[in-house]
Amino acid sequence: MSKEQVNTVAIGSDHGAFELKEKLKAYLFVIGYKITDVGTDSKLPVDYPDFAYKVAKKVVSGECDRGIMLDGAGIGSSMVCNKVNGIRAALCWSTQTIINSRMHNNANVLTMGSAQHNDSEIFAMAKLWLETDFEGGRHWARINKMMSIEKK
Repeated sequence: MSKEQVNTVAIGSDHGAFELKEKLKAYLFVIGYKITDVGTDSKLPVDYPDFAYKVAKKVVSGECDRGIMLDGAGIGSSMVCNKVNGIRAALCWSTQTIINSRMHNNANVLTMGSAQHNDSEIFAMAKLWLETDFEGGRHWARINKMMSIEKK
C-alpha cells in the first residue's frame, strides 16, 4: 500500500463511461477509499468537460486527495483537467504509464478511456495509480518547472 495518505477520490464520467464509473466507484469503496461522485448520473448525453472540471476542482480545493475521470478515450478529460491550476492530469493506458504518472510526474488526476479497456483493466490501473507514490528527489525540479508555467 502507498506511504502517501490517499483517502478520498473524486470520480466523474461522461455518459459513455457512466456504467463503468458506477462499477469503479463500488470497487474503490470496497478496497477502502471514500468516493466523491461528481456525476454524470445517467447514460443521457452530457459534455465531458463539465465533469472533468468538477473532478479537478475537488482535487485542487483539497476536498479530495486525488481524482479519476473516465470518458471514451480519456484525452479530452485530460486536457480539461490540465486547464485547472494545480492539476497534473495524466491520461494513462498501461501499467507503465500509470507508474510513470505517479512516480515521476506526481499526477493528481487520472484520466482513462472507457472504450479502450475492459472493467478489470480499469480497476487494476486505478488501484495501482492510487497506491503508487511519487518518488520525489530528482523529479521535484521538473515538477516545480511544470507548475511554474501556470504562474506565467
